[in-house]
Amino acid sequence: MRIFTIVLLICSCIQTAFSQATLKGIVKSENNNIIPYANVYIKGTTAGTETKEDGTFVLKNIPFSNYTITASAVGFTSLSKKITVKKDVNNIVFILKSDTQLEEVELFGARNKRAEKLETLTRLPLAPNEQLQSISVLSHKLIDQQNALSLSDVTKNVAGVYTFATYGNTKESMSLRGYRGIPILKNGVRINSDFRGTGVITDMAGVDNIQVLKGISAISQGLGGDLGSAGGVINVVTKTPKFYEGGEVSLRAGSYGKLRPTFDFYGPLDKKKTVAFRVAGAYDKADSYRVNVSSDRLYINPSLAWKPNDKTSIILEMDYMDDSRTPDQGTINIGSYDVNNIYKLSNDRFMGFDSDRSSTLNTTYAIRFDRKISDKLTLKAGYFTSNLNTYTETSYAFQASPRNGLDQLTDEQRYREYYASGRDDNNSVFQLDLIGKDVETGSLKHTFQIGIDYRTNEFDNTAYTTNYTTADPYVDVIDLTGPIDNKLPSGISVTLNPARASGSKTKSYGFTIQDKISINSWADVFLGLRYSSLERTKGNFLGRTLAGSKRDNAFNPLVGFNIKPNENIVVFGSYASSSNPMTSFYTDINGNELGTERWDQLETGIKSTWFNNALRFNITTFFTSSKNLNLEVLDASGNSLGYFTKGGEDTRNGVEVELIGRVLPNLQIIGGYSYLDAKYKDHVDYYYNSSPINTPKHTANFWARYAFNNSLDGLSLAAGAYFLGERPHNVWSRKYTHVGVQPNTKPFNLKAYTTVNLQASYKFNKKISLDIYGNNIFNEVGYNAYRTVYLNRIQPTSYGATLRYKF
Repeated sequence: MRIFTIVLLICSCIQTAFSQATLKGIVKSENNNIIPYANVYIKGTTAGTETKEDGTFVLKNIPFSNYTITASAVGFTSLSKKITVKKDVNNIVFILKSDTQLEEVELFGARNKRAEKLETLTRLPLAPNEQLQSISVLSHKLIDQQNALSLSDVTKNVAGVYTFATYGNTKESMSLRGYRGIPILKNGVRINSDFRGTGVITDMAGVDNIQVLKGISAISQGLGGDLGSAGGVINVVTKTPKFYEGGEVSLRAGSYGKLRPTFDFYGPLDKKKTVAFRVAGAYDKADSYRVNVSSDRLYINPSLAWKPNDKTSIILEMDYMDDSRTPDQGTINIGSYDVNNIYKLSNDRFMGFDSDRSSTLNTTYAIRFDRKISDKLTLKAGYFTSNLNTYTETSYAFQASPRNGLDQLTDEQRYREYYASGRDDNNSVFQLDLIGKDVETGSLKHTFQIGIDYRTNEFDNTAYTTNYTTADPYVDVIDLTGPIDNKLPSGISVTLNPARASGSKTKSYGFTIQDKISINSWADVFLGLRYSSLERTKGNFLGRTLAGSKRDNAFNPLVGFNIKPNENIVVFGSYASSSNPMTSFYTDINGNELGTERWDQLETGIKSTWFNNALRFNITTFFTSSKNLNLEVLDASGNSLGYFTKGGEDTRNGVEVELIGRVLPNLQIIGGYSYLDAKYKDHVDYYYNSSPINTPKHTANFWARYAFNNSLDGLSLAAGAYFLGERPHNVWSRKYTHVGVQPNTKPFNLKAYTTVNLQASYKFNKKISLDIYGNNIFNEVGYNAYRTVYLNRIQPTSYGATLRYKF
């Protein structure tokens, strides 16, 4: 009998141990509306699912035990419940409260979610702190809080990012890690394919977040065809539909005639909430601190999302911007190439003509398809296109040189010519990826991506001839210390010159595989390899002509590791390479092709999260080198000799430190510092250990915002500072290589500067708020320069206010 009893007890225990239950339930709002596509998961396990269109969910094969089960949905406060599973079927009801302020969104985005469209950039379903590469994400919350209007306004919050040039305030060309003009994408597609990285302009009204991937990005972005490709890439991510109703309108007014109304509306289009829309837009009108300079912009960003079932989503997006502005050459340097004597041109004087204008029309389209094959496998596809059309008709002040044969003028004088230029730039990307998340093979766990992509880039530069009224190849001569006539003389016109037109057309495909292998709970290994094949069928840019077509192929690896001493800290290291075949058809003096250029990068550092993922702290060191870059050979006057040569070696090494997030419930901060040692080494043109153009050794940024409680509830105060160190305005070269270069003369440095911004905000209630701000409050004088062509002062002190109403 005793033995029989023991056997029964053992069987009972075994039955209990292996008993499995089914959890059923529904997720509703406090208004008793169902919430489809809410996330429901059991903490500490891999069990989880999404609610169906009717708000219901089912979790099967749950062992009898005690659990914490959580339901969350965008626009609602997450809710957790402790349950005891001790019967076969368990019913659970979640009632989620509306969270109109969406406090889960931090300065870097949602705490426990990947940033919107990050996988378009990285191709791997990991949060930024889990990625092997250094990635910074700046959310729409930060953009709104700082009242940021431009790409440089936002990216100055990332350590090491700085403005390379604005080309007369017509574009924003950004640099990182000593590489000029890094590629700028919108939703994963290039906007301007100029290999020099001359930049773009965009509007912040439709931006959800901005992603900065630092360093070589060949594993996901393919071959590096830009001067700045090895420095990193900036991805501007636009807003997408939400399956709950909301929106806001705002009006901004400020110094220099600034007037900017914006709107943003979103919500579902059907009762089942399977279709949703969003449309954001802005009109921006402003004058400038400088007379005769103004800008106008119209921007709209519509999108549509469809979720036919709980496993499939399709999103359509469009982004349209029409911008017109006055190019402003800025001022001049009075004196020699090696002496900083920038002339402080008063704001009531202008070097150009009042009819000067630069127009930009940019339209991007995107369609994204996601299909959840299983709990661990997802198929992702996306097609992204961009069309950029620019036209500029403006003056240009210049000096005499051996190339133009004009008489030398005094230091204060400049010849003033008139010219026109146009560009049509079309780019597209198709991506198809199979994504695996936590797929187990024995004791190893894999998060992987296997994908292909197809890219096209084509641009055409339209050339014009200026018809002057005299035999001189210029309009007039101006003296910056005296009166300047801002009226374009009658009779001057421009006509098309097809013989000087230029352009390029490329198409490429790539195959990429990435695998994050989790060896155990604290160690991950990353293995990645990309094969790229690029064909260039047209190439006649800057006098370099491609006969027929040219195909180049390259393999680029990405390998590294993540070590997690605890759940908050990740120590990482990686190696990556990138290849540039765009100049591979260039030939040397003997007619031999020089081949593909290459960059190599080592990177290591620490990524950490604190206070329940509310604060992130990262420190990164990097070592990048490039050898044998293909350079054009010029004579002493800067004329091409018709062949090229290998350029030698240059290096970019440095350290970046970043802090972003919430240190106290009411205190948000951003801090960053970058040290950069960028040097030319064994180079055929540039002096040993000289620095690349516009490359600072030091940059730093800090911003803090404090929200008051109790009697001052609704009031927030913020302050920020940005430091940009001194940097050479041009290159130190043994011979003439670029415009403005004086051989064997060290270029002067642009002076370092620090700007300080202040802001006060007040929320009258949940719907109405007012922001008052002052930028560059100490009226610091600093300059952005492109060689001696453009010397643009940073904006002087300005003030403004933004009134917002949220629905």
